Order: sequence, then C-alpha cells, then structure tokens
Amino acid sequence: MSDDVVRLSVIWQIVCRRWRLLAVVAAVGALLGGGASLLFSPGYQSASSVLLQCPLEDEELQTEAQIAMSSIVLDRTVAALGLDVTGDELRGSVSAEVVDGNVIQISGSAESADRAQQLTDRLTQEYVTFSSELVNRAAGASAQVVETLQRRVADTDRRVAELQGSAAPGTVENAQDSTELEGLRTTLADAITKLEEIGGGEQRAEAGAAFGRARILVLEPAALPSGPAAPTLVQFIAGGAVLLFLLGVLAHVVAARTDRRLWSTAEISAALGSPVVGSVDIPDGTDDPAAQRQPGSRSWRARMWRLVRDDRPWDAPPVSGSDLDRDVRCRRVLARLRGAPGAGLRLLVLVADDDATAHRAAAQLAVAAGVDGSDPAPGNHRTVLHVVDVSATRPTVPDCGHLSGALVVITAGTRTAWELVGIAEACADVGHHVVGAVVTNRTRLIEHSPEVSSNGRAMAGST
Repeated sequence: MSDDVVRLSVIWQIVCRRWRLLAVVAAVGALLGGGASLLFSPGYQSASSVLLQCPLEDEELQTEAQIAMSSIVLDRTVAALGLDVTGDELRGSVSAEVVDGNVIQISGSAESADRAQQLTDRLTQEYVTFSSELVNRAAGASAQVVETLQRRVADTDRRVAELQGSAAPGTVENAQDSTELEGLRTTLADAITKLEEIGGGEQRAEAGAAFGRARILVLEPAALPSGPAAPTLVQFIAGGAVLLFLLGVLAHVVAARTDRRLWSTAEISAALGSPVVGSVDIPDGTDDPAAQRQPGSRSWRARMWRLVRDDRPWDAPPVSGSDLDRDVRCRRVLARLRGAPGAGLRLLVLVADDDATAHRAAAQLAVAAGVDGSDPAPGNHRTVLHVVDVSATRPTVPDCGHLSGALVVITAGTRTAWELVGIAEACADVGHHVVGAVVTNRTRLIEHSPEVSSNGRAMAGST
C-alpha cells in the first residue's frame, strides 16, 4: 500500500465500503459515552465571585484560594448543609481558582440545580467568615503585643526613677549614673510615643476586625443553573460515537499500510513462479450458502452477523460481471492450459481452505471442464480437474498420480507472498509443476443482459 492511503478520497472510500461496521463501532462508542457520563458528568454547576479589596501578590491570592478549599471551610460547609459526606469527599465537588485581578471564583457541583446553588453559596459564606477570622486573630495578636510592650516600658520607666532616687547625691558616680539613666528614660519616652501613635489595644483590635470584614466582597452570588454543566450526557454520547468512528477509520488505514497481501497479477505470478493464465469474476454473496438455508435462530444470527461482517476488502477495485462473462473466462482459461486444440488435460486444482471465493471459481472451472468433456466431436479429449483444499499456512499437496500439473486458484488480496511460495514448494515436493494461477475477484452481479452479436454469441471482454 502506497502513501496514497492517507488521501481524503481513500478515507471516503473506507467510509463508503465499511459504513455498516463503522456504524456499529460508532453505536458502541455512543453506549460507552453514555456509561462514562454516569461516572464523570459534573451534573449541575454554580459559581460565585469573591473580590479581595486589599492589594495582594499572586502567591497571596493562591493562598486565599487554598484557604477556600481548606478542610476547616469544607467541614463547616458540610455541617451547615447537613450532608452525608465528609469534607475530604466534598473536595471533588467544589473548586476555587484565581481569575482576573483579585477575584476568586468558587464553584460547586451537585446532582440538582438547587443543591448546586446552595452548596456554592454556603461554601462562599464559610470562606468569607473563616478568612475574616484569620485577619481578626492577627489584629488581636498585634494589639496584645502592643499592650505588653507598653506595660514593660512603664515598668522600666518606674525602675529608672527608683534608681535615680536611691543614688547618693554629690558624687561623681552619681552624676554619671544620673546622666545614663536620663538618656535611657529619653529612649523609653520615644518608644512610648511611637506605641501611642500606633494606637491602643482595643482600637487596634476594632480596626483589625473592621478591616477583616471589609477586605472581602462577594461580587456575584451563586446563580441557579439553567441546565447541566458541560460535558453533558448528549456530549458524552456524541463524543464517544465520533471518537470510536474515527478510531475505526484509523484502524482501517493502519491495517492497509501494514497489509502484505498481494493484489496485482504480476506479484502473484512472481511469488508462485508461474504465469497467471486468467482471472474469473465471482459475484459477491454469502460465503456459506448453507447458512442461509438454516431455519430459525441460526439463520437470524447469520443475517445479523452479515450486517457488520464484510469479507470484501475495502481497497479492492469495484468491478461487475455477469454469468456469461464468467463462463467465457473459464473456457478461455482452460483453452490456454490445454495449449493445442483437442488436447487432454488432467490438473490438480489447489484452493486455500479458507478462500470461499476461490472455491466458487474452482467449481465454475469444473463446470466449464465438464461441458468441454461432454462434446462428442472427434478428437476432443476429456478435461479432468481434481479440486483439493490446502492450508495456506502449512500447505500439504497430495500425490494424485499422473497429472499435467497443478493449477492454483486464489482470490486477489487474500494471500501474502510467503504463503504462495509455500504452496509452490509444496507442489515441488510431490513433483507437481505449477502450470499457472487463476486469480478471482469478488464482483457485483449485474442484472442487464449482455449484448448479442448477429451470430447469436455473446461479446465478452478478453481475460
């Protein structure tokens, strides 16, 4: 198979000739997609947007999103809604991500639109509450630190005053100690001034609480979903059908690129080491006529199997023929094998055991040979054909006595070169010379009558 197999015309040819199989594959994909929707469909989804009004870095925004998905927030949401799941199990139904600016989007999924809206609203509220608590705790801790420092500064100032009063007056050491203590008092006074500028403990805590409440603003509360979130059941079904359909086409392309079976008569002739003496067109039909005659369930199963089974290769050239064409071709094949007019012919006809089309061609040749042998004209010798089934993988040719040679009947595109070489070697082992090969092609049977010449004989194309 050449690189032309990837052309769009070839893809269209695959679809036209394998539409039944591809339709079944697409139906299986649709069923698989419907089953996958039961496991992976998000159901109904609602979302809310929260704005962080203070300037934050990207890392801080990501931290806020992680806070919204923390175990504390999820556990509080589960407790508030009275759900039968844990916070860790709820994590698969909710999400929080940073979008444009300082906006965090919180989403929740549920089996119904109302539950999705309630879940998202409650999760947003719990996040805002918990984040404000964290800010309040930090503000309260800062106020407590300021109060502690103020108390220590006051205690130090009082101790300095006590040391100054206890020193002996009039001495040099007293003057030096007083100077150092006075400098220390000045430093403590500056520290007290700075702490007073920052503010008292209660004022700082109140400011922190107010900041915690004002730093988060819910821009868009969770809305009631108008329909299921994507991918929906229909999208799963359509996606599964399209995916398996494309995989089916791709499988045909790959199989065609890796196919090593022989199609041309030149390749078949080279593999057998003998010429191709003709070709016979066999109408396309069931390979097992007896299966069609079976009544009841077996016939029903055979008909159902034929809906998806197609033995005709998709890349075989479309041809058509009639009964008269096949009869003429078979007679010409036998005439070429006999050589001289009126000569007798005893051939061993080898047919692969799994090649039903070649079996019908061999039967057609046998019928043509019987008609030739029944001619009572003087000098006409009987043509005898011994049809034998052989295995294509391990061929064994029987010894049928004195024969004119072996004739191989194969269907184009069914055998590799090594299989044909094996058949030729099996014939050589028993001393039979392969006199030629007949290539069969599956055709579409035409209904119109052939043109007839003035002498009453049908005009048929040459082989």
